Amino acid sequence: MPQLVVLAAIGAGLYAGSRLLSFIAGQMQERAEVQAGENRDSVVATKDLGQLEYDPATGFYRPSKH
Repeated sequence: MPQLVVLAAIGAGLYAGSRLLSFIAGQMQERAEVQAGENRDSVVATKDLGQLEYDPATGFYRPSKH
């Protein structure tokens, strides 16, 4: 009979631990979503480079020299 009590206590502890981990994971998810929303709302200044031309040597577009 004492084995049953120990198994019940272990089971209750595992259940409580899983609920706690689920709660913590949910909180972390909410914080990540809020932070991602804040990053998305930030303003990024763009720079007008004018006319671009492809440089085949580097594989990048660069401002044209004309």
